[in-house]
Amino acid sequence: MNLSGVLFFPVTPFDGAGALAEDVLAEHVRRGLAHGTGGVFVACGTGEFSALSHSEHARAVRVAAETVQGAVPLLAGAGGPLGAALEQARTAREAGADGLLLMPPYLTQGTAAGFAEYVRAIAAELPVIIYQRGSVVLDPAAAVELARIPGVIGLKDGLGDIDRMQRIVLAVRREIGPDFTFFNGLPTAELTMPAYRGIGVDLYSSAVFAFAPEIATAYFNGDDRLLTEFYAPLVELRSKAPGYAVALVKAGLRLRGLDVGPVRAPLTDLTPEHLAELDAILKNGLALVGA
Repeated sequence: MNLSGVLFFPVTPFDGAGALAEDVLAEHVRRGLAHGTGGVFVACGTGEFSALSHSEHARAVRVAAETVQGAVPLLAGAGGPLGAALEQARTAREAGADGLLLMPPYLTQGTAAGFAEYVRAIAAELPVIIYQRGSVVLDPAAAVELARIPGVIGLKDGLGDIDRMQRIVLAVRREIGPDFTFFNGLPTAELTMPAYRGIGVDLYSSAVFAFAPEIATAYFNGDDRLLTEFYAPLVELRSKAPGYAVALVKAGLRLRGLDVGPVRAPLTDLTPEHLAELDAILKNGLALVGA
């Protein structure tokens, strides 16, 4: 699977009644495609995966697949209880997704062998990128064993432990080869990309791309001014409340004129004060890139 450039994680829009806003999702995905994303990850963390019903998840993947139409790889979120993850995998496959981002299992903590069996069952349905965060914390040997499972094609890192990741990258590339995909999946990944590039990981997901693709693309093309002038203040704002990693993206989209609705509980939307801060940060970033 050829993932490249900036990876796009759309939000899941909701209408005034709280239902999935399919037309808005389609428009959101079209805008990302128009700005040259190298991969679309629907119904994942930024898409409020944990707040979606099975039917909403299936419909979101279908809408994204009908919009992407094979232009770039499309991956869907899957995870939680094994039975639920298998249902998500099967409906994603039927909708036309190319692969899955496998979220950590919730609450239940098993052995490394048990997690490998969990991954093996889901990877039999569609190619899988494992998401390292929460209960999934790998050492190099465990990462190599997971990478040997047929259908496991990559690892998204949401921990930010550079020492651990360097050892994992070296071990997997030595034992598996250069085609295994690694990418930085930390919130506001651009701020940590200098460190990840230092260990040989150039690919990353961009929450900013979802609401300000002009800024995300300018950074990708080498405008390092944005680290100080845009990304650093954005991360400061993100740290002011749990869940703002998603709420900021939805608020940014609303500020840009796309009504994606609110976040779902237990997440909360920005306070008026924080929304004003985001507006100022966003305007400054857009001015820097001439947008």
